[in-house]
Amino acid sequence: MKLAFSTVACPEWTMDQVVSFASSSEFDGIELRTFGFGSTSIACDPAHTAASKLRASVDSAGVVPCSLATGCRFDEPIFPPVIGRVITDTDRSVREAKSIIHMAAALDVPFVRVFGFECRKGDNPKLAERRIIERLTMVVDAARNTGVKVVLENGGSFPMASDIARLISEVDHPLLGASYSPAAANGTGESPVEGANLLADRLWIVKLKDVRSGIACPIGDGELGCEELVRHLSSRRFSGWAVVEWDRLWMPELGEPGAALAQAASRLRMWSSTPSSRAFSAAAR
Repeated sequence: MKLAFSTVACPEWTMDQVVSFASSSEFDGIELRTFGFGSTSIACDPAHTAASKLRASVDSAGVVPCSLATGCRFDEPIFPPVIGRVITDTDRSVREAKSIIHMAAALDVPFVRVFGFECRKGDNPKLAERRIIERLTMVVDAARNTGVKVVLENGGSFPMASDIARLISEVDHPLLGASYSPAAANGTGESPVEGANLLADRLWIVKLKDVRSGIACPIGDGELGCEELVRHLSSRRFSGWAVVEWDRLWMPELGEPGAALAQAASRLRMWSSTPSSRAFSAAAR
């Protein structure tokens, strides 16, 4: 598998700082969090930099931008139920996602991350899911001939691998896969290994972070089974991306990102170099 870190870890870093750290670290690439054109939420948003300049910067440093991570979600209700399609802007989220796909194509970034996200209070769950599938289908269709694929991440009303597997199956498009976050599935009873196995060859990105007693902690020090999952994926010859998240964008009280990311990379390299005990048992059988 290939290792990357998300820029949610370093929202105050410039793009030059991000690229410099990535090139000198044990990571193979970076996942760039973006809020779209015009946003000032983070200093290293790729929307702030001309595509040609950013592409030249990462190429010269030997850094791979593996994904543009967005907050795009497709759960906006249509109200009134029928005429709302005419009098309201029901496809705004689709246009936003399409613009990020075009950005990814210009940067030669292979993946764009999106969400479902939730069934809102008073909404019909089946209708809400149908809206999400309809909009997601439009987004994935827009990725044709761009070299970009779309990854759907679990969360909200779709916290488990089985939830996003169902949506991916309904859309049924070769350019749609999964970005699986065990942290988002925590508390559902789904083990990370089971989730990864369920998604099978549609699992293109795994998001890794850890918590202990509900508090963020270094990967491997918590309760989310990161080591078991990485060793399992390694034994399965997973060739996608494992992306480390250190959520300083949302929790600025977390420690300095460089040390946390370096420790995570070192542990992931060690775990991925040897298979899990489960894999040894299977080989013995």
